[in-house]
Amino acid sequence: MTTYKDIRGTHIVTVASDPPAPVNGQVWYNSTDQAMKGFTSDPAGAWATGGALNTGRGFMGDAGTSQTASLVFGGTPGNPTIYANTESYNGTSWTELNDLPATNSSLAGAGTQTSAIAAGGNPPVTANAFSWNGTSWTSTPSLNQARFNIKGAGASNTSAIAFGGYPDSGAYYALTENWNGSSWTEVNDLNNGRAAGGGNGTATSAIAAGGDPSPVIAKVETWNGTSWTETTALNTGKTGNALSGTSNTAALTFGGAQPPPTSALTESWNGSAWTEVADLNTARTQLAGTATFTDALAAGANGGPTATEEFSQPATNTVTFTVS
Repeated sequence: MTTYKDIRGTHIVTVASDPPAPVNGQVWYNSTDQAMKGFTSDPAGAWATGGALNTGRGFMGDAGTSQTASLVFGGTPGNPTIYANTESYNGTSWTELNDLPATNSSLAGAGTQTSAIAAGGNPPVTANAFSWNGTSWTSTPSLNQARFNIKGAGASNTSAIAFGGYPDSGAYYALTENWNGSSWTEVNDLNNGRAAGGGNGTATSAIAAGGDPSPVIAKVETWNGTSWTETTALNTGKTGNALSGTSNTAALTFGGAQPPPTSALTESWNGSAWTEVADLNTARTQLAGTATFTDALAAGANGGPTATEEFSQPATNTVTFTVS
């Protein structure tokens, strides 16, 4: 129902201090500060430009639970060049660190900036896995199944899962493998084989969204540590999208291809529904995505761009009007 406020607006009043709970669009005069002020709300959040990667590429593995502490590794700007580079982000700039033991792209990544795991990838299709301790990578026992365009979720280099993926030819994998710090164990499969979609979370609370093949690119599944459950689909199906988030009830997915157009769409997940929020400034696919659903980080993409974008959570602000 339309209210009087909607029709006539909110009157400008004089107050000695800013109101404790202003509404969006409210304006007032603060007699103490001798300033005209207003209140704005940005329920969709916003993407802003961050520091550029040192080596532009897509198809990277990624790890990190903070926009100011993230890691990307491997990747390619486009075949035949494949990188082993590892880069760390501090919220302002990327720093090159010790390389992976082998060049690799389309690999799974999970963990944090100081405790991560990398698994699978190509070319050639591999089952290799490596553990990161904040300084260097160490070879660990391999996956049970070699695959690429695989996704990972996990809190450290001793607790992670790797799921989905694709062999050189044949069906898309629904396989899920659990890493306990010493070995990989096959656990319950995804309901739908998929590759190249978004995936993140922990070994006990993860989410998979979008991906190939086309019939499942809008499908979403959540992992509870034991099994995968199909849940609400994305508003827009996509593949090559990134996903940030540390649980299966709060995530952000962004970028990808629909296909055929490359996408800038961003959708936020609250555990029951997906909501479209602010688009990336630049449409991109096969990008890295880390951190949480309120402060996500997007980096690189297919084709080799170095651009990084940082997502800020929905915000409310009191602003002061000035006269020029």
